[in-house]
Order: sequence, then C-alpha cells, then structure tokens
Amino acid sequence: MKNIKKTFGKLIALSLFPVVITACNNEPAVSFSQNVKPILDQHCAECHQANGAGTVASGFDMSDYEGLMAGTRFGPMVIAGDVEGSNLLVLIEGRADPSISMPHGQKSIPKEEIETIRTWIKQGAKNN
Repeated sequence: MKNIKKTFGKLIALSLFPVVITACNNEPAVSFSQNVKPILDQHCAECHQANGAGTVASGFDMSDYEGLMAGTRFGPMVIAGDVEGSNLLVLIEGRADPSISMPHGQKSIPKEEIETIRTWIKQGAKNN
C-alpha cells in the first residue's frame, strides 16, 4: 500500500509539471481581440474579407475569429498550439514560396507583430 501511495504521488507531481512550467514562463497572455485582430485587420483584411480577392481565391475570410479558424477550402491556417504547422505563420514569415507569401504584393508584417501572432498560436489560439 505504501508503494502505491508513493507511485500515485509521483504521478500527480509529474502531471502538474507542465502547469508549473507554464506558470513560470512569465509570458503575458496574448488576446485575439486586443492584440491579434488589429494586426490582421491592418495587414490582411483588405483581401481576406467577404468578397475580397483573397477570400474569393482561397475561401479564407479573416474578418472574424470563426473565419480565421475555419481556414481555407484547402485546409486549416491556424492550428492551436502548433506554430510550425500553422500555415498562417508559414505564409507571413516567408517560409513559403515567395509567390504565395503574405501579405501578397505589400510590405511584410513587422517581426514584432508576427511574434505576437506566433505567441497567440503557441498559447492555444484562443478567442479571447
């Protein structure tokens, strides 16, 4: 019985380890409405809104959280928690073919704004 309690205690401690790591991270929470949406509105909304050229071409409407998370008719653009696999970041960080990098035909999104989007995705891409 003593070994069972000891083993159970270790399992509880290990299961809490990720929570402790996250709490110690000191990374401020990134808000979709306060931090990410204004960036997308400034750099993406012109083309990726209802009837915009980007939405017509891909089906990707970025005018609200639901559209962003729905992705394109070709697949998801944001995968919560996966910064390397989220195609939105692949396109805005210039990791895709230059012919499809975003924003298309415009000045690149500043690195600090990309980092805000990256952190939001890493934190779970919440509708907050």
